[in-house]
Amino acid sequence: MFRISLRSPLRIVRPSAPAALAASRLVAARRFLSDDARAQIQKAVTASPMVLFMKGTPEYPECGFSRAAIQILNLHGVPADKLKTYNVLEDSELRSGIKEFSEWPTIPQLYVKGEFIGGCDILLGMHQSGELEDLLVKSDIIPQVEEASAAPSS
Repeated sequence: MFRISLRSPLRIVRPSAPAALAASRLVAARRFLSDDARAQIQKAVTASPMVLFMKGTPEYPECGFSRAAIQILNLHGVPADKLKTYNVLEDSELRSGIKEFSEWPTIPQLYVKGEFIGGCDILLGMHQSGELEDLLVKSDIIPQVEEASAAPSS
């Protein structure tokens, strides 16, 4: 009878070993990105209006999430001259560094005007809600789409 009541508060007060280990790894991982690497990534994300770090290329994505991100951007008509992509599979330092830079654990990662937007899940949610189109128009990446007015009745 007392074991249950004694055990429950201890679980809440004392963090679990896996959680403590994960936290220590996260702190340790932040130390691996050099100032030079951080500066190079910062330069890359601000060099183009839209930057996508992905697995593969837009023509040959090597991951379903990267493919989905490219398809969403294509649905919105993002011009190729406004989108710069980086294949993280070609550079292991970039692959790990971009995750630390953005503090986001997955790839793909989208940046608009130097600001981190999110991964595939965020991009998909923004697309579904209409927020992505608003952001792309506001950032001058795609033109405002004018709604056709109703045709006059005869």
